[in-house]
Order: sequence, then C-alpha cells, then structure tokens
Amino acid sequence: MTKILSAVERELRTQPACWQAAVAAAAEHRRALPRNGERVAAVGCGTSLFMARAYAELRERAGHGETDAFAASEYRPGRRYDRVVAISRSGTTTEVIEVLRSMPTTPTTLLTAAAGTPAAELVTDVVELTGAAEQAIVQTRFPTTALALLRACLGERLEGVIADADAAVSGALPVDPATHHQFTFLGRGWAAGLADEAALKCREAAGAWTESYPAMEYRHGPISVSGPGTVVWMLGPAPNGLADDVAATGATFVESALDPMAELIRAQRMAVALAAHNERDPDRPRSLTFSIILDATP
Repeated sequence: MTKILSAVERELRTQPACWQAAVAAAAEHRRALPRNGERVAAVGCGTSLFMARAYAELRERAGHGETDAFAASEYRPGRRYDRVVAISRSGTTTEVIEVLRSMPTTPTTLLTAAAGTPAAELVTDVVELTGAAEQAIVQTRFPTTALALLRACLGERLEGVIADADAAVSGALPVDPATHHQFTFLGRGWAAGLADEAALKCREAAGAWTESYPAMEYRHGPISVSGPGTVVWMLGPAPNGLADDVAATGATFVESALDPMAELIRAQRMAVALAAHNERDPDRPRSLTFSIILDATP
C-alpha cells in the first residue's frame, strides 16, 4: 500500500528543486535587495525571524554591510536603516505589517510566497516566491527557499548546498525517534538561527521536547538535560571538545558534513517521524494557524 504523505512531508521533499529555482531567479531579484554597504534590518516572526537572523549573519560575514535582525514585534524604530527586509510567508502577519506601516520613507523589501497581500501594499519592492508556497501550517520549503535566494544574492555558489539537500531528502535519519525522548539543536554563527528553527519544527509538528542554543552556550547549563535517550544535534561544524562533552553525558551526538541549511531538512524529516511516533498529525499542529493575525489594538 502506498503511504499517504502529510503536506509537511510532501513540501519538505521539494526543497532542492525550490532552491535551484531561487538560484536561477537571483539575478532577477537582486535589485530589490540591499546594496553593498547599506545598513539593513531584517525582520520576521517565528520561522521567518530565524531566517532573518541567518541572513543578517551571512550578510555581515560576507562584508556587505551592517545587518541587524529583529522579531517584528521587537523592532526598534529609533534606529536608522537604509533598507528593511521583511520575511513573511503569507504577507498578512500583523507584527510585520505594523513594522512596514511605521516607515513610509525607508526603502523596504518583502519576501513572501503570496501575491497581492496587505504587506506587499506597504513596501518598495516585493520578491514573490510563489513556487515555494505551502499548504501546510508548519513551514519548511518557503523559509529555506527565501534563505537560498538571499544567499545567492550575496554571491554564494549553492551547487554543493543543493547537492547536500538532495542527500538530506533521501538519506537515512541519524536516530530512531522511538528510542529518544529529547532533542537539543545547536549551531554557530548563521547556523544558530537554523538550530532554533530545527527545534521549532519538532515542537510544532510533534509536540516534542526540544531545545536550541548557540553551540558554545550548550555547556553553560543546557548540558544538564542531556543523558541517555537524548540527542544533541549539531548544524554545521562542532566546537572542539563538544562531542566528547556530549558523550560523557550518555546522550547521542549528531553531526554531519552537510551544509546547515541542508541539515535542517533532516531535522524537518525528524519532526515528521517524531509526529508519527507521538501519534500527532503534523498537518494539524496544536494552537497554530497558517498566519498570525491579531485583533486591532484599541
């Protein structure tokens, strides 16, 4: 009998093709994105915030200019920026719209999967990634496709990253969800945001006990929850000695040579596997909706 896949699983499997399409479209969208030397703020909520954080780190590391990242609800309007980049799958997220509405004279760019949205009406430029649009509430391919486009527009070559993504989609998972009850995801630099996203996927889709930290912070308290039956999962290269520290707790350490964005796909797949083990439907996460639209403030 053919297995019926959840929308989350169907969509996460398309990421290599979505990233390839984003790379092909990079030249078309580059003019809508920040120029070299501009001071930039990137904003988003939830998953989009984690992509904004990754982009901010990558842009500064590449020498393109000072780049801050904010949860849209925590944006600091007193700071001056040459451009604000907003990431919103739906283009309807209340906090993002409020940020964009607050800056009528600052150039703004929206990365979204939808056309003709309220957020799009407020920005200078729109980058529509409709090929990465999603049915599932739990985001997978839109945020990583947005980040793939941003990376390509920063001058990165993503051929190897896409090959890693192909491997992540088809390869075996590193641990059996039936034998592990807790997951801690770690990352360094731009991958720290992806570690937060990996943990969020497992919480959303499976209701699993997951945590995430910058890798060097793991030793400063979070290591206390690690032990037999737990997993410490590194996205990107691990700091020296970390694997030994994890082994001493009895926890399982997971590390691979895949690009962190591709390794995130394996974490997404683990979230789906955990959902099955926990008898949860990943397409119906508790207390979540496709977009967070808040009541108007009186």
